[in-house]
Amino acid sequence: MTESPTAVARLAGAVKRYDKHLALDGVDLVLRRGELLALLGPNGAGKSTSIGLLLGLIRPDAGHVELFGVDPQRIDARRRIGVMLQSSNLPPTLRVGELLRLTASYYPAPRPLAESAALAGIADLLKRPYGKLSGGQQRRVQFALALCGRPELLFLDEPTVGMDIDARQKLWAAMRRLVADGCSVVLTTHYLEEAEALAQRVVVLDKGRVLSEGSVDELRAKVALSRIRCVSDLDAAAVARWPQVASVSCADG
Repeated sequence: MTESPTAVARLAGAVKRYDKHLALDGVDLVLRRGELLALLGPNGAGKSTSIGLLLGLIRPDAGHVELFGVDPQRIDARRRIGVMLQSSNLPPTLRVGELLRLTASYYPAPRPLAESAALAGIADLLKRPYGKLSGGQQRRVQFALALCGRPELLFLDEPTVGMDIDARQKLWAAMRRLVADGCSVVLTTHYLEEAEALAQRVVVLDKGRVLSEGSVDELRAKVALSRIRCVSDLDAAAVARWPQVASVSCADG
């Protein structure tokens, strides 16, 4: 296998079963360099299984997986990524700064601690024990740990779960900055709003299959329109400007 000049991660015909449950059913997926790709779908759609394959945490029953053109279990590939999973069992008694220093020590050219803390919005938490933080604060620390190694590719599995609106917006801003600096990102989410705000491309998964792929605007264009007839005092021009409205026509009486 050789590394593609544009593709940094790839699933080709990936199949994964857990006993009788078919988690992935022939999924094809390509992440391009410098792209933020959102995997969108309900629980059980196959998002986390896809991430697990790309990380080399699980093996496909059929199909092919590449990370930087090689087997995702190779250490040279793993040193080029950062990961934030849905759950994380971090030592509760370690202080946040200690966790950051420890994690950064595993990478050849990590970010300075202050830079990682600022990006994740945790500069005021560095001296606090991890186990004493709120759920949203712990998620921000996990984000800092994922980016502290200066990854070329960042995997974020439902990163904003448990965050308030302000923390979510700050995390989105940090993700945009990372992508602007050339980092590729795979984001799994339940929220179309999050995919729309961040992703250049969206892959919709359900029951282990890719249902659709494209930009948010392209996906919306594929959805069948609904025609609504009503009596209203609203201004037609104002209604036509609503983002969900394709067109408005008026008839007297």
